[in-house]
Amino acid sequence: MAGASGVDLALTVSRAGGLGALPCALLTPDAVLQQAAEYRAGTAGPLNLNFFCHRSSEPEEAVLATWRQRLTPYYLELGLDPLAPAPAAGRAPFDAAFCAVVEQVRPEVVSFHFGLPEPALLERVKATGARIVSSATTVAEAIWLSDRGCDAVIAMGYEAGGHRGAFLTGDMSAQPGLMALLPQIVDAVDIPVIAAGGIADGRGIAAAFALGAAAVQIGTAYLPCPQSLIPQFHRDALATARDDGTAVTNLFTGRPARGIINRLMAEIGPLSADAPPFPHAAAALGSLRAASSTPEDFTPLWAGQAAALATPMDAEDLTLQLAREGLACLARLSGRPGPGGSPAS
Repeated sequence: MAGASGVDLALTVSRAGGLGALPCALLTPDAVLQQAAEYRAGTAGPLNLNFFCHRSSEPEEAVLATWRQRLTPYYLELGLDPLAPAPAAGRAPFDAAFCAVVEQVRPEVVSFHFGLPEPALLERVKATGARIVSSATTVAEAIWLSDRGCDAVIAMGYEAGGHRGAFLTGDMSAQPGLMALLPQIVDAVDIPVIAAGGIADGRGIAAAFALGAAAVQIGTAYLPCPQSLIPQFHRDALATARDDGTAVTNLFTGRPARGIINRLMAEIGPLSADAPPFPHAAAALGSLRAASSTPEDFTPLWAGQAAALATPMDAEDLTLQLAREGLACLARLSGRPGPGGSPAS
């Protein structure tokens, strides 16, 4: 949830009994140290630091020029020069500097997106005692992660909002949904499996546990909380979200990610071969957002397919409600009394 979550949300979730996570892909190492210190000062609960593991490379000038040409009508509409220099896109992969931060902070959990860092860095992370977690969008990816020493794997279904965690495949058309993916990953690996994607209430939690999950990871449901960092127009879009209102797109960063369909996605199409590789597609969109009176037209509105189930409420209340609902649903499935002692009928 890089850009959408920070210390306040992580602290609130932790105080309610969840695992507080700090997304680090948009932060500098110094900023991670500062946020981790604020988190440690505010809770005794465990800390999860999350990092991207993409391989950084400079795109070809011809690729950038093609992307700018594709966006030229929007530049002209807003009175901008399509050839004006754009600042570099800022999403930092896990490297030695971030690894040194992990060694200093010693978080209880370190999670990765887009695979794992190079073996030498991964061994340094393991040496801190942190539990290692990463996302898988297929059974093959889950096995790959398990074979390389992950302590748990996140089964990320096609329903999930934000960037796909895929790293062995770029074919989004074949990615399974969570209800199909989860039990197959559970059967394929001997480590705990965390379910992610389309889970926004107790029913989803119970379904994930019934299919073998050891835990659930919830993102979109927390976006409307006052502790999240998203702008008001993103909150407005969530308030009117529909089950068919999201799509997987590469327009905003160059890598497939699910978000609420906005003008750019509707007019260009969610996926474009013209978009430069991750994260460089983002650079050309910054000036459009800054110049537009409707920045939501050019801003990624990350959200999963269950966005319509997300309700604005305090993150602590939401965390406690999710736990109560999940336990009640599981009790009904098992025929045992619910968390309040009432018969599960």
